[in-house]
Amino acid sequence: QVLLAESGGGLVQPGGSLTLSCVVSGLTFSSYAIAWFRQAPGLEREFVAAISRSSDWTDYAASVKGRFACSRDNAKNTVYLTMNTLKPEDTAVYYCSADISATLVVRGEGDYWGQGTQVTVSS
Repeated sequence: QVLLAESGGGLVQPGGSLTLSCVVSGLTFSSYAIAWFRQAPGLEREFVAAISRSSDWTDYAASVKGRFACSRDNAKNTVYLTMNTLKPEDTAVYYCSADISATLVVRGEGDYWGQGTQVTVSS
């Protein structure tokens, strides 16, 4: 059974930082590209960031570029999303997704998804 488990969400003040983790089990982690998406209430899910199997490339939405960083540790089957200079508009449920195809995972068509972790940016 494939499981993706996000953690690290919470309440943070504007300008603060959080690091989300996505622990993956049940598949050969190093063979999969991973993407982060988020969904705010009343809005569609949107792409946030992605990382290739070997970390040789990353991709970011324009709204988070320069503030967020995606990394992975293949020895720990874990992907991280480090979020800095958080803004109220970053408030959303954050999901990680996995697929062998980097193209599909960036499109939001990944085979596997986690349950999400809530991030709230508010004073």
